[in-house]
Amino acid sequence: ASIVGLLLVAMALVGIGWVKVKMLPFDNKSEFQIILNMPEGSALERTAQAAREIAAAVRTEPEVTDYQIYAGVSSPFNFNGLVRNYFMRRGAKVADIQVNLVPKGERKAQSHDIAKRVRPRVAKIASKFGARVAVAEVPPGPPVLQTLVAEVYGPNEESRHALARKVIEIFKSTPGVVDTDWYIEADQPKVRFVIDKEKAALHGISAETISQTLAIAVGGQSVDLLHVPREKEDVNIVLQLPLASRTSPEELLALRVRSGDANALPEPGSATGAPPLIPLRELVTIEHTITDKSIYHKNLIPVTYVIGDVAGVVESPVYAIQAMNKAIAKLDAGNFINVGSSGRESAPSKIPNNQSRLTSAATAVKIYNAVQPFTDHEPAIKWDGEWHITIEVFRDLGTAFAACLVLIYVLMVGWFRSFLTPMVVMMAIPFSLVGIMPAHGAMGAFFTATSMIGFMAGAGIVVRNSIILVDFIEQRLREGMPLAEAVVDAGAVRFRPMLLTALAVVVGASVILADPIFQGLAISLMAGEIASLLISRMAVPVLYFMAMNRKPADQR
Repeated sequence: ASIVGLLLVAMALVGIGWVKVKMLPFDNKSEFQIILNMPEGSALERTAQAAREIAAAVRTEPEVTDYQIYAGVSSPFNFNGLVRNYFMRRGAKVADIQVNLVPKGERKAQSHDIAKRVRPRVAKIASKFGARVAVAEVPPGPPVLQTLVAEVYGPNEESRHALARKVIEIFKSTPGVVDTDWYIEADQPKVRFVIDKEKAALHGISAETISQTLAIAVGGQSVDLLHVPREKEDVNIVLQLPLASRTSPEELLALRVRSGDANALPEPGSATGAPPLIPLRELVTIEHTITDKSIYHKNLIPVTYVIGDVAGVVESPVYAIQAMNKAIAKLDAGNFINVGSSGRESAPSKIPNNQSRLTSAATAVKIYNAVQPFTDHEPAIKWDGEWHITIEVFRDLGTAFAACLVLIYVLMVGWFRSFLTPMVVMMAIPFSLVGIMPAHGAMGAFFTATSMIGFMAGAGIVVRNSIILVDFIEQRLREGMPLAEAVVDAGAVRFRPMLLTALAVVVGASVILADPIFQGLAISLMAGEIASLLISRMAVPVLYFMAMNRKPADQR
């Protein structure tokens, strides 16, 4: 009963938060990355200025050796670039800062601690420019868009955006959640040059001529190649208006195109009698609109992504999501079922006919974890990112472990020719958690997937120790020793090989104890074997005695 009580207390350490659960711990790399997103329409020069200020603030850290700024383009490919699509970033409003640190052996602080240290200063400078910034560490995994990813679903774009705004507010108000962002671009003005085709036709000018003139003025056109003897490659000659003449759409309307009307009066002062030049403002009008935004789908269902990271107060997405779920549960789904672009209720005709309508009573927004919503008829949120991978990994590991336990049980039934004895042997497997959980809490380590693997690997050694105890007891019983004396003798005689096995495991696992990734594996093996050494020696003989004492001596 005491051992079972200790097991329940050890498992409760996860519930009270003394032992934190995480997919994989933070690695100690010699670099990290700063992702800068300026407001839409920002000039490249201003983006570079913001990146330089951020880089100068980071450079004051003693562990930073140097940095590189990539303004307008992405940094070279790395893990984050491939998984989070950073390598696709282009444009005047984006910048990447690659920060390099001194080698691991020359600094005491880990890269994660350094990133946490610089994040407040980086965020302060970014807010001055109205930019969004993220300090992206090089993770050991898993391959996800971001640590926290909320997929927002809804019956239309307006309802999704309205719900996403509430979700990002919850992200920002949750302690420990940082680097919040969403996959929605701000409104970016777009200028359309509309050609008056009737006027153009009267002047004998085609729409293609006008479009080509504007394209050459803005984007330029290659007209020839210049062969320079000292250059390895030919120099491209590009015809383009000076920057000062194309800073605004109105200045482009000052361009002139030659009339194609043969009956038109010649250009005044023209010696050749060429047709006159017609200003574009007589043929073209300007319309100011908004650029189309990106549309995202997942499994053919429209979705809006809200992303974030965890650092500081909470460093595991499990606990941040638990806190945010409480706030999300207070949202009324009816407020997002029929929302127009202005945030007010739109006309019912805009709702699809097959869409289920919510009642007037308050209905909470549905939250999904392992599966995606079947339809987008109702507002819903699905947690993705590291949380989704965590669920899948621990589920699959648990399933594999259960299958292994069944196989172990079948093998021992064949060996001991009993259905009860293998159960006594395997009862000692969960007792290793009495040492594993407190050891993780005492060392301030996350209980990760590698910790789970260590627990599963240690189960084989625990079963082996139990088998040699039970086998020794049965040998003594066959020799005629009473049951009570046999179980006591087994615990005393077989303790030495069990101790040597545990010491071998502790020594072998100690070499990876300092590794950030495999620390959980080492703790599980070492603490689990020590706890099993002390508990199995007492628990297994006692359980065997309790199971067999009621049987007649000839049936043991």
